[in-house]
Amino acid sequence: MGLSYRGSAYLGWQSQPGGQTVQDRLEAALATFAARPVRTACAGRTDAGVHGLNQVVHFDAPVAREPFSWVRGTNRYLPPDIAVQWCQPVPADFDARRHARGRRYAYLLRESVARPALEAGLVGWVFRPLDQAAMEAAAAHLIGTHDFSAFRAAGCQALSPVKEMRRIAITRRGALWRFEVEASAFLHHMVRNLMGCLVAVGQGSRPPDWMAEVLASRSRERAAPTFAPDGLYFLGPVYDAALGLPEHNASIDWLP
Repeated sequence: MGLSYRGSAYLGWQSQPGGQTVQDRLEAALATFAARPVRTACAGRTDAGVHGLNQVVHFDAPVAREPFSWVRGTNRYLPPDIAVQWCQPVPADFDARRHARGRRYAYLLRESVARPALEAGLVGWVFRPLDQAAMEAAAAHLIGTHDFSAFRAAGCQALSPVKEMRRIAITRRGALWRFEVEASAFLHHMVRNLMGCLVAVGQGSRPPDWMAEVLASRSRERAAPTFAPDGLYFLGPVYDAALGLPEHNASIDWLP
């Protein structure tokens, strides 16, 4: 099942006792539609305030329904800011997290003198000008397989800090910057911590080569503060093409 959601009102993906998470809302909707409890597992857990455009989840269906029925039936019981985009059967041993060969995120950042209004909660914000060439030079130091401990949150539960950064693309349209990143996997707060460092370089407070120093230090204390979650979007996982799972949906088309 592919899911999109605006994360502003939720405490992230993972279920919590208070019930104010995306997983809690999805499982409640699935249970109502199927008239039986349903447990889900996702491809990549998102933090509070982070949005999902193609979050992939799997579950063992307790009843037989056509794929389109799971989409429409589940959406009937979901709040307006969460919606199933697609659904299809997978092999019995499929696991949304373990079978993912990579993951993609985008961060939207507004550069302007005044803070966002209509885009509040949907974009990050800086009021100082950013230097694209400097940020691209800094980002180049991150490409490849590295120990990303310097960009790892203290509470990260990943078994290893070593990940392969495959792509970082930085583009601009008017006042809006888009940072798109793809890696084998991400550590807790990794993208937001990378963004904090890229913005520091872009605003001129640090030189591009400082990024290499931070990476080599493996120390979170050497990096910039964690950037806001508002503009962070989980674009979805990357799977083997043989599975035939969609990597694109209408929600992704909405993103500038």
